[in-house]
Amino acid sequence: MFRGSYVALITPMTETGEVDYASLHTLVDYQLQNGTDGLVIMGTTGEAATIPFSEQLAVLQAVIEQVAGRCQILAGNGSNSTAEAIAKTVALNAYAIDGFLTVTPYYNKPTQKGMLAHFQAVAAATDKPVLLYNVPGRTGVDLQAATVAELSQVKNIVGIKEATGSMLRLAELKASCSADFDLLSGDDASAKEFILQGGHGVISVTTNVAPAGMTAMIAAARQGNRQQASDIDDCLQALHRDLFIESNPIPTKWALKRMGLIASDFARLPLTRLEPIHQAVIEQALQQAKINL
Repeated sequence: MFRGSYVALITPMTETGEVDYASLHTLVDYQLQNGTDGLVIMGTTGEAATIPFSEQLAVLQAVIEQVAGRCQILAGNGSNSTAEAIAKTVALNAYAIDGFLTVTPYYNKPTQKGMLAHFQAVAAATDKPVLLYNVPGRTGVDLQAATVAELSQVKNIVGIKEATGSMLRLAELKASCSADFDLLSGDDASAKEFILQGGHGVISVTTNVAPAGMTAMIAAARQGNRQQASDIDDCLQALHRDLFIESNPIPTKWALKRMGLIASDFARLPLTRLEPIHQAVIEQALQQAKINL
């Protein structure tokens, strides 16, 4: 259902902090023209934490209208409040999206039992597919494979974005979930290996700036062509690493502005712009990925 190369899309903003819809249109076109299988709107990379829900809905609707069914669209619906996540899910359910990406509840550090009940409640609020999202480095909690296996029995919980970067975790998920449960990497640096070892795709930050390379690498890995996938991924490794030299999406926004795809690298506080000392690092990573500047 959700397999291949997906982008965790940034939300471009003007110098005064409003959503830049012209740049958003350019970014969506860039992804469509380079074979990206799906767009994730208003996840972590999209700065959902600092964008009011009314604005999130406006951005989502603009993307839906532009895409017009040409690729899949997933919407972020996560919250550390189960009631809020349910309310967001109910509102988003009216939109022409293909499914949800639902992050583990952050900050309040629920138990496995609490996360199980949280995801069951959110999934019950929609008939659309739900992807779980496990990113312990962001949330402070780790959704264990045994909990994922139990959640995979819920009819519309169809997969997981697993961002630990652990191949052991992948093996545990493969062993405990059915073959039709989608396993997507949320860690660009290990995505190639994740897929070669049985994963189905990636939801990627790197894809914002290198969609063609990521599409080709993921396709080669899904076909089991290790050499081809490695040759492509070797060119992307600096991006995988350096797009996190500061908090995501700060470096990605700078890179996209440098590429001429967005007008401003503005991010809403508490995020700031990329420090000048890091700009040459990102530029070198773009050059290594053979991206024209």
